[in-house]
Amino acid sequence: MGHTSLEKLIRLQRKTSNIRNICILAHVDHGKTTLADCLVASNGIISTRLAGKLRYLDSREDEQVRGITMKSSAISLHYTAGESEYLINLIDSPGHVDFSSEVSTAVRLCDGAIVVVDAVEGVCPQTQAVLRQAWLENIRPVLVINKIDRLIIELKLSPQEAYTHLQKILEQVNAVTGALFTSKVLEERAVKEAEVQETISEPSIGELVYDWSAGLEETDDSHLYFSPDQGNVVFASAIDSWGFSIHQFAQIYCQKMGIRSEVLQKTLWGDFYLNAKAKKIMKGAQSKGKKPLFVQLVLDNIWSLYDAVVSRRDKEKVEKMVASLGLKVMARDLRHSDPKVLLSAICSQWLPVSQAVLLMVCEKLPSPSEISTERVERLMSVGTRRFDSLPEKTQELKQVFLDCMSEETAPVIVFVSKMFAVDSKALPQNRQRPLTQEEITQRRELARQRHAEKQVASQSSENPESANAGGAQTATSANSTNTDTDALCAQTEALTVKPTAEEEEKEHFIAFARVYSGVVRRGQRVFVLGPKYDPALALRTLPDGCSAADPLPSMPHLTCCTLEHLYLLMGRELEELEEVPAGNVLGIGGMEEFILKSATISTSPACPPFTPLNFEATPIVRVAIEPKHPSEMPKLVRGMRLLNQADPCAEVLIQETGEHVLVTAGEVHLQRCLDDLRERFAKIEISASKPIIPFRETVIRPPKVDMVNEEMGRQQKVAVIHQAKDEQSKYPEGVHVDSTGLVTLTTPNKMATVGIRAIPLPEEVTRLLEGNSELIRTMEQFSLFAREGKTLEISQKTLEEIQGFKTKLEGLLQGRKWRNAVERIWAFGPRRCGPNILLNNVEGYKRPSVWQCLEREKEKSEVVMLRDFDNSIVSGFQLATLSGPMCEEPLMGVCFSVECWEIRFSSQLTQQDSVEEDSVSQQALEADNNASAPASGESELRGTNAVEDTPSSGSGQSKRKGDTTDCYGPFSGQLIAAMKEACRYAFQAKPQRLMAAMYTCEIMATAEVLGRVYGVLSKREGRVLNEEMKEGTDMFIIRAVLPVAESFGFADEMRKRTSGLASPQLVFSHWEVISSDPFWVPTTEEEYLHFGEKADSTNQALKYMNAVRKRKGLYVEEKIVEHAEKQRTLSKNK
Repeated sequence: MGHTSLEKLIRLQRKTSNIRNICILAHVDHGKTTLADCLVASNGIISTRLAGKLRYLDSREDEQVRGITMKSSAISLHYTAGESEYLINLIDSPGHVDFSSEVSTAVRLCDGAIVVVDAVEGVCPQTQAVLRQAWLENIRPVLVINKIDRLIIELKLSPQEAYTHLQKILEQVNAVTGALFTSKVLEERAVKEAEVQETISEPSIGELVYDWSAGLEETDDSHLYFSPDQGNVVFASAIDSWGFSIHQFAQIYCQKMGIRSEVLQKTLWGDFYLNAKAKKIMKGAQSKGKKPLFVQLVLDNIWSLYDAVVSRRDKEKVEKMVASLGLKVMARDLRHSDPKVLLSAICSQWLPVSQAVLLMVCEKLPSPSEISTERVERLMSVGTRRFDSLPEKTQELKQVFLDCMSEETAPVIVFVSKMFAVDSKALPQNRQRPLTQEEITQRRELARQRHAEKQVASQSSENPESANAGGAQTATSANSTNTDTDALCAQTEALTVKPTAEEEEKEHFIAFARVYSGVVRRGQRVFVLGPKYDPALALRTLPDGCSAADPLPSMPHLTCCTLEHLYLLMGRELEELEEVPAGNVLGIGGMEEFILKSATISTSPACPPFTPLNFEATPIVRVAIEPKHPSEMPKLVRGMRLLNQADPCAEVLIQETGEHVLVTAGEVHLQRCLDDLRERFAKIEISASKPIIPFRETVIRPPKVDMVNEEMGRQQKVAVIHQAKDEQSKYPEGVHVDSTGLVTLTTPNKMATVGIRAIPLPEEVTRLLEGNSELIRTMEQFSLFAREGKTLEISQKTLEEIQGFKTKLEGLLQGRKWRNAVERIWAFGPRRCGPNILLNNVEGYKRPSVWQCLEREKEKSEVVMLRDFDNSIVSGFQLATLSGPMCEEPLMGVCFSVECWEIRFSSQLTQQDSVEEDSVSQQALEADNNASAPASGESELRGTNAVEDTPSSGSGQSKRKGDTTDCYGPFSGQLIAAMKEACRYAFQAKPQRLMAAMYTCEIMATAEVLGRVYGVLSKREGRVLNEEMKEGTDMFIIRAVLPVAESFGFADEMRKRTSGLASPQLVFSHWEVISSDPFWVPTTEEEYLHFGEKADSTNQALKYMNAVRKRKGLYVEEKIVEHAEKQRTLSKNK
């Protein structure tokens, strides 16, 4: 096919039913970009000979060097199938786990996906991840089994073995899809059951019949699975330019064999064989030992072609094959020394991969107008709100989505999934334009004059005497020539507009977007909706029928802007457009001031913001960055701001220490971000610290065995108790720790005492709290609104989720010490939504529950007052959990139980500190929940021993700060500090442990390098979970866990040690307690023998803890010189 003109693509954009928005998804190195090259070559954009070698959509230099895709790139292709013409907006996405956020941005804009699977490696971890992402976004996938040439050349399988192997790969892919489908059906059934139970009254015990069916029997799932006879599978070798579907071979053989193509299409894949005598297709090939039809009619032909061209290089056989297929192969291809060139020349004509894939895309994947209702509702239901709870005007937009209308009256709805940076030279308006005939003539004249000048100058240097004689004459002529030349030069410069240096350096951002409704026009005024925008509030505030062009009152999370430039994305190039109809993917210029990473754009204020993107990878790798020259700090700050905007997954933070921190998803992602900072965004020399490894601190139950796995005897336990008594003397005045771990601490002014005990939370509870941080944040927000006398609307679905979360928590916190604990939860921390609990065990103090959002339906007659300085206790807990005593890292899985809280002071101080309560807690916590203290004058104090009631005074009383503040500062501040220190001492009274962040590591390796893989894993504290062999190959899959702290350089070392035969995929998984005690010293004889006197060489936890303390500038207890000997001076050596 020849090169498609821009005008044709613009014309095709208007026909929504013939548009296909698709992305290519796969594991790393499964051949996505090579396949994309073949599809791009079909449009004449690149040569078919370069397809697979050029990697056209990998436009970055580091992508070409590393050989992996790092960002999503889009290109528009034209395809003709019969009489219909299609516009295919193709997005190539990365396969490396570090860049899975780019996959999320691509999937959101598409209606269908091509899932590519390597025929040798089969389903890999990232294949499962991309199938899950496609499922979550409700987009339809088709399958391409790529690299089938590896089965012939590398594995040397026979056609029959290859057929069995391909069947297994299909089963693996369908198993992943089936698991996703099953979980969805079971979830829906659970929801229905809950609804039925609510509506129907409980039947009597005799009538109760339980339905054991899961609902899977009635649901039709046939359309979900990949099957060649359905036409949603293509078998291909993109590097050799061939690919086919069953449909193509059915068309070929229906004429030769006289069997209808529909019959062949159903029987070419499966347990069918050809009975040559009866000329019939019969079932039972496996049981009768016959060749399946797929092997006989399809694979045998491909195998014989490879045998003739690549293996034997039989020229006569090749010529016969070419003649029988009716192909024209150039003589230079036949003579070429590389057989792959000839193979590609034959296959690209016989079974072109682009033809097979694009036909499948057009027939099997939906157009933008076929978007499902379920997907629309999911896109529009942002956060915890259900679609039903949205305003009526917003719900009416659902039909606009479904119709995908391009009429003038239809509201414009656009979603921007990411911002990407382009060089100013790449923009169409800055591209060099072709010269006109007049400009060419002028430049020709200028060149002639300069040539004449050079000739005059050379003649004058050769004849100096004549030059002196006619000096005046020459000078005159030279002057006139120079004047003419200058005039021409000025004219030429005026014609070629040179951008200024500042413009050249400036990075331009293009919004990567899709139009869901309406027609987007250049210069149009639109609303940009932030992720927290509330259409209900906007519809109440803004006048009816308002547009972005009208002067409007300021609204939170709503801005107006003009669409300056619209672009057609063509891989490495951009083409300028005037308007883009619904259903198309486009680039929008000039949005960098209004959009950070992603946003929703609309002309209607009723449009809700789309649900945020689902990111598979969690940013975990942190580095501190500083410029080599401190004077260049402003450039670094600007560069990091641009990087934050250009990368969907990278995060940029400024820590309390003033460090500029970059957070990335992995080592490769980090390297790319640092290169971008140096070369594109900051353009300065920067130095990056060693990766900042996150840790967590926790407490555990007292261990029953010592470090040499011997059961701790009674003597050792007594020794530990004596050691604890000795440590009591180390505590400062006012702190008392008893043998059970209860810490009692008094404030410096002796007016308040708090008693705290630290209890380790069960591991399941910690995981539950970590996974439900959003629900805890919603509950906290509700409590804050309730204290301020406001109400926060929470959807029924969220309330059900909170109720489920509470039930699970009650189920996990069982036993005597946790009795009624869930109702007594005071707060969660750190940041009010973390995996630690503050428990209220103060006698006689009943405070409002954190679960009050579930209790709002109950009678509100009983009003529970907060005790004075309640917020100070919470603030102290938040500060304690934010930085623990071991190395100032956040706590995890710790419950602090407040056993006693006594306050004894005069009424004058009570009134003053009640006024100051909120401001102090706000400064200490830096949080928004500072309204938990009662009104300024009211205070109701209840303690375990002391109770003092103070009369209420008017809130209008104003007092000077110096009147009642003692030398220790405001009382609320003292209480915050006391609570924080009490929590820290209670933490130290229990066995302390560090928690390390862990990666799950999946490695594919051959048997010969298996030992080396285990060697690298064990060296880096890795733990192998399981190992299994892939059927039909010599590949092993090793699953292991590896600490993030040990992962830097792991992939490189693994590749070096295994000569590139094993490559790991690292994904952040969980937090794990490091079993060794960082403060442990050997006590028994066995421990001395096993670990030595110091026992610090093998203590991994101590090594990690000291490294973090050093980085933070904290005191580290270590000797710089361990075994110093007396220095021998020169005089003594004589």
